[in-house]
Amino acid sequence: MATVAEQWVLVEMVQALYEAPAYHLILEGILILWIIRLVFSKTYKLQERSDLTAKEKEELIEEWQPEPLVPPVSKNHPALNYNIVSGPPTHNIVVNGKQCVNFASFNFLGLLANPRVKAAALASLKKYGVGTCGPRGFYGTFDVHLDLEERLAKFMRTEEAIIYSYGFSTIASAIPAYSKRGDIVFVDSAACFAIQKGLQASRSDIKLFKHNDVADLERLLKEQEIEDQKNPRKARVTRRFIVVEGLYMNTGTICPLPELVKLKYRYKARLFLEESLSFGVLGEHGRGVTEHYGISIEDIDLISANMENALASVGGFCCGRSFVVDHQRLSGQGYCFSASLPPLLAAAAIEALNIMEENPGIFAVLKKKCQHIHRSLQGISGLKVVGEPLSPALHLQLEESTGSREKDGKLLQEIITQCMNEGIALTQARYLDKEEKCLPPPRGRAGEGCVHHQGGRPGCAAVGCGRCFLPHPLQQNCSETSSWPGSGVLLPGAAAVPERAAVSNGWFLQEDRRQHRTVFTLCRLVRLDA
Repeated sequence: MATVAEQWVLVEMVQALYEAPAYHLILEGILILWIIRLVFSKTYKLQERSDLTAKEKEELIEEWQPEPLVPPVSKNHPALNYNIVSGPPTHNIVVNGKQCVNFASFNFLGLLANPRVKAAALASLKKYGVGTCGPRGFYGTFDVHLDLEERLAKFMRTEEAIIYSYGFSTIASAIPAYSKRGDIVFVDSAACFAIQKGLQASRSDIKLFKHNDVADLERLLKEQEIEDQKNPRKARVTRRFIVVEGLYMNTGTICPLPELVKLKYRYKARLFLEESLSFGVLGEHGRGVTEHYGISIEDIDLISANMENALASVGGFCCGRSFVVDHQRLSGQGYCFSASLPPLLAAAAIEALNIMEENPGIFAVLKKKCQHIHRSLQGISGLKVVGEPLSPALHLQLEESTGSREKDGKLLQEIITQCMNEGIALTQARYLDKEEKCLPPPRGRAGEGCVHHQGGRPGCAAVGCGRCFLPHPLQQNCSETSSWPGSGVLLPGAAAVPERAAVSNGWFLQEDRRQHRTVFTLCRLVRLDA
């Protein structure tokens, strides 16, 4: 019976084969042939090996030229030919063995050489030593750190504050602690380089709006609102942030905070405010742009600032509501993985806060001096002042440019060298060309500001393309010959020069000397201000 059944099945298979359509048989045949090929073919081809002689190997080794590990850098690059400072960088500074008036400092309130600040730092040095050798979470938290955080929170009238050991890493760590992949950040196009690095680390979707252009920001917010309506499920889990500076490092302008607060509530976004330049400068008591506009600090989700300008210390801080600040203690990379702030610097910052609270009149004096300098710099031939009269970081922009960053940079370096010979210490701002979010062309052609790297060491001033930076501090008990000690003039790496300077070498040198005289006139105006 089994044999008969098998024969019957075989007959049915043959009959089905005859009745099947032709295309079906062709397809099955191709598949069978493909399976056979895959089974018996090799997955790779063995290449014939050719052994080289010792002589041929030596020739190949001699011909091979390895690619450089880093791109070639000229020996004349400013980073390889830096100026050496001897002694404290106060109102007078010794650069390369030559005493100069310091025009490259953000020591706005003159606290860098204050005896009380130095005494507090020295007492802390004797008690705690130099450093901490550990992050805050690993035996790096000292009582002076907690005291400084409490004092900052009290001064800023917020619930809590958190301090970082490096000013640049403060906002660069705070942004990615909250904004993640898929979130949307609306940021001013003139934001500083530290904000750029924070946005890059967050991997969020970045939308730039024109500098201080509230209408352009609202346009982007409306466009995003329309996109959210198309996908409400995604919109419910997408966070939106607005990131601005209180007083912009690159432009010297103040952000329109009242309008930004309105947009924040209208479009349900979180507002981050970077106040490294405005803290200790704006407001009746130096609390920054919120006090300047009379805005409640509760309307700002997070405030960040460094302590390397007005406080004349090192590091930075963030302040806000407790549940917001505490999140950084677990997610702020600069807080979790960097050694904590040296206790002597924390003690110096506390004493600087004491001075600011005891003498609130210094901010009114600084405001008056800023306005006076802004007026005095008006009408200089070939230059125009950019920035707010209240800003201690004034920008002088030359009216015309050759359009060449290289030529402009060489001219500026000649000006800086000549000024150094005259006893005026300047510095030239440099940028990471390949890292900048928007590296600007020469200012004579630019239509709007872009983001620039804040070059130089911590505490050094740097400016946007085509601008001179004049931070000028409040100094007390100034002498007649140096009534603005510590004030700064910085010439950027691509400042504008007269367009006709490129016509001929002779005319170029003539224009060069004229620019020298312009800079000297500018320096005298700053020093003669009382």
